[in-house]
Amino acid sequence: MKKLKIAVQKSGRLHDESLALLKDCGVYIDNGRDQLKASATNFPLEIYYLRNGDIPQYLKDGVVDCAIIGENLLVEKGEEISIASRLGFSKCRVSLAVPKTFRYNSIEDFKGKRIATSYPETTRNYLKEKGIEAELHIINGSVEIAPNIGLADAICDIVSSGSTLFKNNLKEVEVILKSEAVLAVSPTISQDANKILDKICFRIQSVLQGRDSRYVLLNAPNEKIAEIIKILPGMKSPTLLPLAEEGWSSIHSVVNRDAFWEVIEELKAAGAEGILVCPIEKMIL
Repeated sequence: MKKLKIAVQKSGRLHDESLALLKDCGVYIDNGRDQLKASATNFPLEIYYLRNGDIPQYLKDGVVDCAIIGENLLVEKGEEISIASRLGFSKCRVSLAVPKTFRYNSIEDFKGKRIATSYPETTRNYLKEKGIEAELHIINGSVEIAPNIGLADAICDIVSSGSTLFKNNLKEVEVILKSEAVLAVSPTISQDANKILDKICFRIQSVLQGRDSRYVLLNAPNEKIAEIIKILPGMKSPTLLPLAEEGWSSIHSVVNRDAFWEVIEELKAAGAEGILVCPIEKMIL
């Protein structure tokens, strides 16, 4: 039976979040310690544990059908590789940073400077777009120490919390690219593998919709229902059920996680009572 071959980072935060997503999609991996490849026990899928920087080439060569990878790496090494889904986790940015003592005013300050980076293509393209000529030093790992040892005047690297920059007396001055984990697809994927990919994409979207939403139940006097429904449109329309107490109803709906607290405040002001909020495991639209 044909199996979908998917690559994930062999270790680290992206690895853990990728496996957690597959598990939430009902895909269970029978993986022994230090295996480079493993099969799902209940879905036609093989998972390959690879070095992050090698994954774009594996996609191009058709060794794997798809991969969960940082968008920043696709921009650097695989722009021709398509994205099937944005996944919303492992968010970071590729940024230019300088020593804290550097008096930075604008991108013009990088003219003629030495910039250490693991993302030469991304950095070069950004500087070219801005009309800046600078000298790039390509480094694999520990880019942030380059200014401290006199190798470079600045760096271009991925930034998540900014703590690594802070520890190395650097400050972020220009954001080149905002990135998150994506499901990337090989340009040579077969029709059979693509059918399986469609199934996993359907599951992923259901999980992500659930993560981004909250199920809300509330009680309200009947004369307030119209006003409350305007606040709670729901997926199509809220569910309305009469309560045992005459003149009252229960209203059920879904609220986007990012707008949750603002909506709750509006509901309370409109007369809602006994508001209950529940997580949503999956949401099929």
